[in-house]
Amino acid sequence: MVLIHIKRNDESQFLIETTRGTTIEQLTKNVVTIYNGRLKIDRICCEMEELAKYGTLYPPEILGLTEEQVSELKLTDHWGEQCIPSGGFTFVKDPIGRRNGKQPRKEMQNVLTNTIKDAKAMISKKLVTEGKCLTAKVVQNAIDLLRGAVTIVYPMKLPPHDVIRAEFENIEDLSGTQASKEVIDPITAQLWFCGREVYSDGKTVGDYVGKIENCKVIMKISTRGSGPPGREPVMNENERKQWMMHAYRRQEELKKLDADDDDSYLNSEWADNGNLKRSFHGIKDIAWRAGGK
Repeated sequence: MVLIHIKRNDESQFLIETTRGTTIEQLTKNVVTIYNGRLKIDRICCEMEELAKYGTLYPPEILGLTEEQVSELKLTDHWGEQCIPSGGFTFVKDPIGRRNGKQPRKEMQNVLTNTIKDAKAMISKKLVTEGKCLTAKVVQNAIDLLRGAVTIVYPMKLPPHDVIRAEFENIEDLSGTQASKEVIDPITAQLWFCGREVYSDGKTVGDYVGKIENCKVIMKISTRGSGPPGREPVMNENERKQWMMHAYRRQEELKKLDADDDDSYLNSEWADNGNLKRSFHGIKDIAWRAGGK
């Protein structure tokens, strides 16, 4: 099997396992499915955290209005009255006014928050350092896990305008949001290997990684027209730290050697070039006294 480390720019995303015979088209489709699926889970988890705190989303006609404006226009959150969390709720006002403030009880909050934690762990980037691969099935299982938790807390389903429900039904509208810039269109998706563009014109993974079946390579995903991603650094972060530590130790050793550069040994007897000559002439230890015969 070929183990591929997928990156976006220089940031690790996930590991994926494939074979040399897999076509580039199939690989690209699979990578995009997993990549976009991870983004979807992050979006759902973010909204579910708000759901656990402040209840369901206001309908579009109320969203963004002040309480005075809602009262003046005589608008009512009918869906908020129907979609009540299991076990009741406690009113906690949403400081930004997006949700109706009907916070689920503590037990139901725990169902949501614990499921969020589990789903994030299933698609975490830490799986790369642990050497664990990610598949489209695991991503879908994480989404189903989140859907199940929301169904437990809201058995009557969320309002149709709630973004969480739209995400589960794959009808989310990301236009005009930062999230829309992160999602990769399968049509324009592009893989890069060793600084070269990976073409999908009938070629397979083996055409790029070589004849060795059991190998690990790095591929980067981007979109066509965005240009080639940066090349991989010669050293990874850990190797760079080790090299800098070694250089620092060497520098400190040289400083100590410079500090110990003492030439007082030149006054020693063993360092006297004429010592041997005087020994042969018997004039090695002669003392001179003034005024004697």
